[in-house]
Amino acid sequence: MIGAIIGDVVGSFYEGKIKKAKSKNFELFTPYSICTDDTIMTIAVGQALVNTYQEKEISIIQKELIKEMQRLGKIYPYSRYGKQFSHWLREENPKPYNSFGNGSGMRVSSVAWLYDNLEDVNKYAEITASVSHNHPEGIKGACAIASAIYLASQKKSKDEIKKYIEEKFEYILKPISQVVEEESNYGTSSQITIPVAIQAFLEGKDFEDVLRTALFAGGDTDTIACMACSIAEIYYEIPDNLLKFAYSRMDLPLKKPLKNILMLIKEKNRLNDNLKKVFALLKNENI
Repeated sequence: MIGAIIGDVVGSFYEGKIKKAKSKNFELFTPYSICTDDTIMTIAVGQALVNTYQEKEISIIQKELIKEMQRLGKIYPYSRYGKQFSHWLREENPKPYNSFGNGSGMRVSSVAWLYDNLEDVNKYAEITASVSHNHPEGIKGACAIASAIYLASQKKSKDEIKKYIEEKFEYILKPISQVVEEESNYGTSSQITIPVAIQAFLEGKDFEDVLRTALFAGGDTDTIACMACSIAEIYYEIPDNLLKFAYSRMDLPLKKPLKNILMLIKEKNRLNDNLKKVFALLKNENI
């Protein structure tokens, strides 16, 4: 989850600005880097799943997802939401609108930390997508990202993760250099951006390199980096400067639910070293 937030914060400065980059030598720490809808909705989804963790009735979970997403959406009303989703956040009784945008994949990472097997991870990923992004591609994108995170948590190799994603979801995972050359990464649909995010993880040599590779791909950089880094945080140690930089961009309405999510992950004995560092930062602030 902190990987998703780091990717969002660092990628926010470059969204829509990178086209056919010549190198990965990007400035990662800018005064203009912010938490966008990716972070806000990631935390909203995680809090909703914590609130309903023992609940079996899908409709009740969906109602809680809507409640938490709208609650944080009201606190952060101008956070780069898509037009349709922005309207959805303000509706009294919002309905799914058949979206295949990457919003379902960007917010799903907590699912892979909270559930115990691949079947449940896919089940709850679909539930989190279904409240708004109920198009088959929107659901597929959420399941693909959540599955990749879960498989990484189970110590599967990158080759095994790649094979599963290609066979289960029928994504074509092109080399990032080919994506850049073909300029095929300009859009916000799941079918365009989610394969790119997964490929950025597969190509990266460490956490920072995954982040830089996601930025290098261009296009919707905050969301691509969010998704790529949500997988990478399982595989790699996150540099302290990146972790603390993203943490500094969060305020109390985001930190409180983040702690609630981490407390449940801790109860399940799943905090890795990266999340332990975040938990320590939260405790130091008495949050």
